[in-house]
Amino acid sequence: MWLLAVGASALFTAPRVRVLSPPPVHAALRSTHPTALALPPTTLLPAGLLPAGLLPEAVALNTVLFGAFGASGASERMLTPSGFAHAWALGVILWSTLGWRGFVAGVAYLLCGSAVTKVGRAKKEALGISEGRGGRRGPENVWGSAATAALCALAYRRAVLGRAAVALSPPALLVGVVASLATKLGDTFASEIGKAYGRTTYLSTTFRRVPPGTEGAVSLEGTLAGVGGSLILAGYGVGSGLMPPAAALPTVLAAWIANNVESIIGATAQGKQGLGWLTNEVVNFINTLVGAAAAIGLCLLTGAV
Repeated sequence: MWLLAVGASALFTAPRVRVLSPPPVHAALRSTHPTALALPPTTLLPAGLLPAGLLPEAVALNTVLFGAFGASGASERMLTPSGFAHAWALGVILWSTLGWRGFVAGVAYLLCGSAVTKVGRAKKEALGISEGRGGRRGPENVWGSAATAALCALAYRRAVLGRAAVALSPPALLVGVVASLATKLGDTFASEIGKAYGRTTYLSTTFRRVPPGTEGAVSLEGTLAGVGGSLILAGYGVGSGLMPPAAALPTVLAAWIANNVESIIGATAQGKQGLGWLTNEVVNFINTLVGAAAAIGLCLLTGAV
């Protein structure tokens, strides 16, 4: 919990960071000046494409890309019609704030998460523990999984434009974006692989053996798969330049911490009388928020950002 406290307290105690233009990667955001970052004009997109941070272009590009996605028929296997519309809105947010790097991070989560949901599907359906709607994501799934990433991306954009007093530095907010998605992908991998291949499933609070699919249940196979899932997004974050290599390990560790917190919530509170509002999507949002806060706290403590 002290890691979460560090990440949360930084929102209110860190100095305001002001920049002249949106930086392309985390390295461009570093500066020895305490209040301003003088950066050359640049873009977050490859040469020849439109600059990031322009809403009309983000809308147009996402419309074209999602149109092709829908026309291919692939979207019907991953998203409900309303989920498709909300995923488009999320794509607009990520592209208009972070450029292609943020957009691809969201796409990577969707593709990897959808793929692992189908692993061992026949077995999970026979046991009655498979995801509803064949694993297709609706609006509640989109925002339960990615609302934290979207909020961090919007805060990042406001910080680099100097339009608001954002306490966290832009590099820390980028870690929040990556860590929240890494946390949720790790959770998805842990849940789906655990239900399909977990040999011994037990509650995280009492270590009592329970059937696969029980809220708050964990398994060795699922835990290892969860670490692998978070590594995928953390690796992408480093490879794309969204965050420095030193932030990778804190991000994966934060995802593991957050997913254990989620398991405890599932075992002790979710589905209990009087807590009907604590739906799976609300728990997912809490999970990603804890992951982002823990990653930021760890990175600030270790000097990774």
